[in-house]
Formats: sequence, C-alpha cells, structure tokens
Amino acid sequence: MRTALALTLILMTSPPHAVQPAAVEDLCAQAGRLRDQARYREAEALLRRALKLAETCGVWNELGVLYKSMGRFDEAEQVYHRAVALAGPDDAVMATLYHNLGGLEHARGRYAAGEPFARRAVAIREKLLGPGHPEVAADLAALAPLLDAQGKRQEAEALMIRALGILERTYGPDHYEVAVTLNNLAALRYAEGNRVEALRLYGRALAIKEKRLGPDHPDVATTLNNMAVLQKAQGDRREAARLYGRALGIFEKSLGPQHPKTVACRANYARLLPR
Repeated sequence: MRTALALTLILMTSPPHAVQPAAVEDLCAQAGRLRDQARYREAEALLRRALKLAETCGVWNELGVLYKSMGRFDEAEQVYHRAVALAGPDDAVMATLYHNLGGLEHARGRYAAGEPFARRAVAIREKLLGPGHPEVAADLAALAPLLDAQGKRQEAEALMIRALGILERTYGPDHYEVAVTLNNLAALRYAEGNRVEALRLYGRALAIKEKRLGPDHPDVATTLNNMAVLQKAQGDRREAARLYGRALGIFEKSLGPQHPKTVACRANYARLLPR
C-alpha cells in the first residue's frame, strides 16, 4: 500500500482564538520530515504543539497519517474523522481524506471497508485534475491493493500498471512513489505465480527505497519481508532467513516490538526457523 497523503493547506479552524498559519504549517512540515525518518514520537510532539495553536483539518490529518504509521489504527480513525468534520466543501481535501481512510482500512486488513473510500478519492480527483495527474495515480495505486486483497486481481493489475506509467512519466524511474507501486505490483505477480518477475520488481523497489530512505527505514523492511516470503516459497530458506532477520531488526528498532509489522515479521521468521 502506498503512503498516506498530507494536506497542503491549513483549513477551517474550530477554536475561536487567532490562528497562526505559518507556525502551524512549519510544525506540520517538521513533523512530516520526522515521520519520514521514522522518528514518530518527536513528530507526534510537534503535531500536538500545532493543535494547541489551531485545531485544523490539516493538522488532524497529519496526526492520522502518523498514527497509522505507528500502528495506532483506532486513534488514526478517530483523528481522521475529526479532520473530516472540519474539512468543509473542498473536494480536493475530501479526496485526500478518503484516500487516507482507505489506506487505514488496508492496514487493518479490512479491505472491503476501505474500497469505497479509495474509489471516492479516485472519482473526485479524476474530475478535478484529469486522468493523467500524479495525484490520481497515487489514488489508483492506493485502490489497487484493496482490490487485489479481495481477489479482484484483473482490475487491480490494470490500475497498478496505469498508476506506474503516470508516476514514472511524472517523477522518473527512481521516485519513492514508483517504489511503492512496484512493491504492490510485485505482490500481485507473486500471487499470480510469476515469482521471477515478482523478485525483479521487489529488487527494483528495494533499491529505490534504500536510496531514497536509507537502509534502516521501516519501508525498506516491508520490502525485505516480502522478498523473504517469496524466497521461502522458492525453497531458498537461507536467503529467506537473511531477509527476515534484517527486516525484523529494522522493524524492532524503528517501530518497536509490538507494532503490527514487527509482530507479523517476527511470526514469519519464527515459522522459518528449525524447531
């Protein structure tokens, strides 16, 4: 699944006191950079400071994105709905919130619940920006894994390929969003039984993520875990163990021992080890 989207504007405040938009925007931008570095607690502290200045749709959305990254899914849902309540009639804002709500349901494994949110995001954004816009591609890339997880593989594949084409034309072949889409397309190829192509796509996604995020980022660990699953299926248990071990070390260090991704990777690794 691709990453959640941020809102670029400070929107409709609820408190009666004067808003300080520049200070709020700066705190949100700093928090976003810290989140990208997996420095989640520091990011949360900055967003809480921003909320003391102004309870805005943008700040609540940023907090929802952060809580999803931290595996605090129930809290993410609560703050996303706070953002929705403040969003007003701006269609672009609602598209972003629908995108993020769909991504949250994907992270929870509630794929059918996430599909309507993701479809709304695509429909709104295509109407606003046209079918070839990179933000539309981001929405397509978020919808596709929800469909794939429900067995709607043909539609999911078409959406991923379409999104990948838009993203590569817009950003070039080594952009982070390209890597996220490659990772999802690799998972689809693996499910189809095309393990050679899946491994090639995972390898390309991993190279981009390591270049863009560094070797110890949890998004890197996600692709390492997926590659380990594939290597185990191919019978290469030694390579699978190496990949699981590296992924688990990253998850434990960056996300903590109880994060859902850490727990899942640890379970995968344990099933591989001799009893």
